[in-house]
Amino acid sequence: MSNPIRRALKHVSHFLLHKVALKLIARPIRRRLAHFEASTHCPREVQEALLRRILAHQAPTDFGRDHRFDAIRTVEDYRRQLPIAGYEYLEPYIARVRRGETSALLADRRIYMFALTSGTTAVRKFIPVTQQYLDDYRRGWNIWGLKAFRDHPEVRMKPILQMSGDWDEQRTESGIPCGAVTGLTAHMQKRIIRWLYSVPPSVARIEEARAKYYAVLLLSIPRKISMIIAANPSTLINLARSGDRDKESLIRDLHDGTLTAQFDLPADIRADLTRRLRRHPERAHQLEEIVRRTGTLYPKDYWPSDCLLGNWTGGSVASYLRHYPRYFGATPVRDVGLIASEGRMTIPLADATPAGVLDVTSHYYEFIPEAEGDSPNPTVLGAHELKQGAAYYILLTTAYGLYRYHIHDLVRVAGLHNNTPLLEFLSKGSHFSNLTGEKISEYHVAQAMVEAQRELDVTLTAYGVAPCWENDEAAKGIGSEFEQPYYGLFVERGDLDDPAMGHRLAERLDARLRSINSEYDSKRASERLGAIRLEPVRTGFWQQWDRLRLRKTGGTLEQYKHPCLINDPQFREHMERDLTNLPAS
Repeated sequence: MSNPIRRALKHVSHFLLHKVALKLIARPIRRRLAHFEASTHCPREVQEALLRRILAHQAPTDFGRDHRFDAIRTVEDYRRQLPIAGYEYLEPYIARVRRGETSALLADRRIYMFALTSGTTAVRKFIPVTQQYLDDYRRGWNIWGLKAFRDHPEVRMKPILQMSGDWDEQRTESGIPCGAVTGLTAHMQKRIIRWLYSVPPSVARIEEARAKYYAVLLLSIPRKISMIIAANPSTLINLARSGDRDKESLIRDLHDGTLTAQFDLPADIRADLTRRLRRHPERAHQLEEIVRRTGTLYPKDYWPSDCLLGNWTGGSVASYLRHYPRYFGATPVRDVGLIASEGRMTIPLADATPAGVLDVTSHYYEFIPEAEGDSPNPTVLGAHELKQGAAYYILLTTAYGLYRYHIHDLVRVAGLHNNTPLLEFLSKGSHFSNLTGEKISEYHVAQAMVEAQRELDVTLTAYGVAPCWENDEAAKGIGSEFEQPYYGLFVERGDLDDPAMGHRLAERLDARLRSINSEYDSKRASERLGAIRLEPVRTGFWQQWDRLRLRKTGGTLEQYKHPCLINDPQFREHMERDLTNLPAS
């Protein structure tokens, strides 16, 4: 096909996309936004009606019969009939669904896949993805996207870069795919919409992080990207760094319309990418000039300055945002909301804030005050009962088999949108650490350390694992312009006859954590986290630190439990400030 004909066809397709198809698609999305806005005026009524629909629909399931859904008439009935529980409570029912016994937990007969995530124990979580799951998931993204387009009309109907994972990573006993729901939604996109996205679904199946980043950039750099969506900001930082690291190869491939052989890609993926490639000599020359002038190649140099970034901005991941100007310039950033494999919980409606409106139309929510997080019989509140400025643990009940589900997310009420709370994610709770999506639990650390100590025949008086960031001098010392986070293993020097043994212990702990926590392994593989490092502390440190912590938190020495996981990213800094001048025991 000649270039003039190709350009003419491209012009016609662009006209049909912008003037006809997308307008037709936008109308129902605008109606959903209007419905959502109306729902935020009466959250209690909307929530209680939603709970009744969920229970009525799921009553015929084995779970519904076991918990007498047919006898539930009020919210109080619901709370009496079902306990607050985590994934382990549901696992026996989900295990049956994995074997093909759908009615054990779900009234819906079709399961597209299971969304995978790491569990709070060694068990991986399998979240069933039904048609209702997809409907809720898409509705939340549609509302987020339409509001973002209204606020940023300059990016509307222009190319989008969205990072996604493999939705068919493994299969259950009955052959149901398991993986990342982002990959499924990319796979299911309508053809008329797919044109907007710079990355085809096949890229989601690339396992090696550097190869995936390379493929994404090779396909996206030639286009005027208007929006980049990757929930975790560390993904965007590593994408930008990857482009600079592989700039020579990228420029050459862009010039020639080729795909380097340096990456070992599956044949079908390589074939799919190769047929999409075109020669871009002018673009390649532009990039060469940028590198000649600046010595680097970052997104701020090759994508529009008004490109909108969509990612998490709250909790510990906020630390990554300080690196954005270096790589992306002054591009606007909008939080994508509190969203997990279990479901979307909030929808941010403005830039530069991690707070989002509680999505009262998709799931039923309950909240536990932060101070009662470990209580066996906590106070439980509805969305309409929350206090501004207060922090709560969030529970969700979904239309796809999660009931009073304790996801261990701690949120703060930042305000109200109409009568519905605006929630900001704070952390994964006191027993979790989550720098960049790894979701390490104290259970994970304790289990991994037991195995590591047994393998090396090492005994420790006490230890602590805490998230750390390389300081500026350390980063410069290894020739890096990006402070990579990692977990420090804080061990007293008196427990280490040989410092080399401490380093081996850190290595074994890192390996064991990777084997039992798939999220941690993924973040290590993609270089979003560095390996665990030994951080020696003086003899007697932990005894003094425990006493100081006990004085702050209250309670008795007999009841006190030394934490092996400390979820404070400033722990190392605080430790030095608070205890350096204390005498050793």
